[in-house]
Amino acid sequence: MQDTVNMAAESEFDEEEEPSFSEPEDFVDDIDDEELLEDILRERPLEADGIDSVVVVDNVPQVGPERLEKLKNVIHKIFSKFGKITNEFYPEAAGTTKGYIFLEYTSPNQALEAVKNADGYKLDKQHTFRVNLFTDFDKYMNISDQWETPEKQPFKDFGNMRHWLEDSDCRDQYSVIYESGERTAIFANDPKEPILVEERARWTETYVRWSPKGTYLATFHQRGIALWGGEKFKQIQRFSHQGVSLIDFSPCESPLMDTKEDPQAIIIWDILTGQKKRGFHCESSAHWPIFKWSQDGKFFARMSQDTLSIYETPSMGLLDKKSLKISGIKDFSWSPGDNIIAFWVPEDKDIPARVTLMQFPSRLEIRVRNLFNVVDCKLHWQRQGDYLCVKVDRTPRGTQGVVTNFEIFRMREKQVPVDVVEMKEGIIAFAWEPNGSKFAVLHGESPRINASFYHVKSNGKIDLIKMFDKQQANSIFWSPQGQFMVLAGLRSMNGALAFVDSSDCTIMYIAEHYMASDVEWDPTGRYVVTSVSWWSHKVDNAYWLWTFQGRLLQKNNKDRFCQLLWRPRPPTLLSQEQIKAIKKDLKKYSKIFEQKDRLSQSKASKELVDKRRLMIEEYRRYKDNAIQLYNQQRELRLQLRGGVDTDELDSNVEDWEEETIEFFISEEIINLGDLE
Repeated sequence: MQDTVNMAAESEFDEEEEPSFSEPEDFVDDIDDEELLEDILRERPLEADGIDSVVVVDNVPQVGPERLEKLKNVIHKIFSKFGKITNEFYPEAAGTTKGYIFLEYTSPNQALEAVKNADGYKLDKQHTFRVNLFTDFDKYMNISDQWETPEKQPFKDFGNMRHWLEDSDCRDQYSVIYESGERTAIFANDPKEPILVEERARWTETYVRWSPKGTYLATFHQRGIALWGGEKFKQIQRFSHQGVSLIDFSPCESPLMDTKEDPQAIIIWDILTGQKKRGFHCESSAHWPIFKWSQDGKFFARMSQDTLSIYETPSMGLLDKKSLKISGIKDFSWSPGDNIIAFWVPEDKDIPARVTLMQFPSRLEIRVRNLFNVVDCKLHWQRQGDYLCVKVDRTPRGTQGVVTNFEIFRMREKQVPVDVVEMKEGIIAFAWEPNGSKFAVLHGESPRINASFYHVKSNGKIDLIKMFDKQQANSIFWSPQGQFMVLAGLRSMNGALAFVDSSDCTIMYIAEHYMASDVEWDPTGRYVVTSVSWWSHKVDNAYWLWTFQGRLLQKNNKDRFCQLLWRPRPPTLLSQEQIKAIKKDLKKYSKIFEQKDRLSQSKASKELVDKRRLMIEEYRRYKDNAIQLYNQQRELRLQLRGGVDTDELDSNVEDWEEETIEFFISEEIINLGDLE
């Protein structure tokens, strides 16, 4: 009976309609997935899962199949210290690895540890690892987009790149960094007050540098170097070089850059195209510049242990495809006037020390000088390359002290004769006169420091011209044009200054700029700046402008002043004969200069001159416009005058008719009786 009832119930259920789980048409779901499936969604894989545990290792040796297993073992041994490596990938091309690999760790923390500890790991002389997280590549790509210079760029006209040379008052420019590097300004020098040309905030992150001819201003940034120029200091070029810290230019203004972080630290660039010419490894930048340029920019050289390497431009390859093997080479220097290198080698057992002059590209040794009992040598070229002074420190046998000799090489004479000047006291400073045959020496010990002046004569003698005793000086600064100099006691000597005329060896003026740290001559040799840099002294930061005779013109106080650099001038296009003619007739121009000086004595006269200049410029513009309009209306005048050209007073003389016209003007009646 019970079974019958159950069957009847099942039959009734089967006959009922299936329930509907569809939502009504007006239903609104107000519960989102985050609320409904919170626990499940929390465990869903993220887009970066796996990627942030991957590191990219660059500068890995490129090997073939026969050495791949050995390379993998070395890499695994180095990088397994930071965690378990779950996956590794060595990209290949043409049967060899590409020089970079991918390693995956079990956790992002292990990958981060590998980056911190293995980046910069030196595998051998040619391979130093660069290690980055794979997730950092987007960041570096953005930097690359901003800083990488395309291989080919369209030509851009930046205007007159030497516009400052056309200044009507021949003002030189200089750069100033102040507010501890936050602000950089360019000023035009004027005896009365500096004239602001350009000023920007955070223009550079460290310091600035002018190119040798003054065409470009280089600024330093974490991502590279930027070059600025033209009338408004527009950005001319930029070079991507992460962490760059040093720069040097070739004489023809190509930059050479160095960074302390990257083993392929030195890069040579072409300024005009922005192209990277070549990169070099650098083990140490303690002695900058690592590369030294020849005077014409055709060669550059570097020194390494027992080797001197000479490279050619523009190929950037080794000269004759091989370096010079020079056992024990200590230092070298290019002549400023010829493609000649001077280098010295210390003593080795019974072999004496020697100084060698070698000509390039022939590699011909034009002079060798043997030296004995040598402790150290310093090479000093005269700016035109006419003379080379080798300062030789010796320890003569039987004595304990150090004796210094100056070996003077006469480069323009046959067989390069050498003269010797013996000094019995310690040398503090040495400097050649830039455009002459004199040199100055500071010698002795404080407080008895002497300044001696020597003249290299053409008869084979070197004469002591004058000696000043008890000088407060530790540095010599010659004017770029020679004759005048400043003997300065910088930093610890409290900024003592002596302005000297070497033509008759007289001290023109003695002054002081307390705690002065730097002295900078302007390119003309008319003005000199002394300064107290915030980088070396935290108070009294300022720069003072002096005449070459020692007359103080300006005291410019700048908050946390750091650096002042004069803008260099390119070499003159005038011949020596033209320069001599100008100097001979200089008195002829003196009246013009004196008149300008008188006008600039007061602001009122300066304002009047500026007002008159504006008026004459306005008149000239009006005159030019009137002449242009007059010429444009010529055809119209001819039409109105029946084709007769009346623009000139003597035009169409043959058509003239002479006619005399008389007409009554006035009548005056005079009574003759009045005359009696």
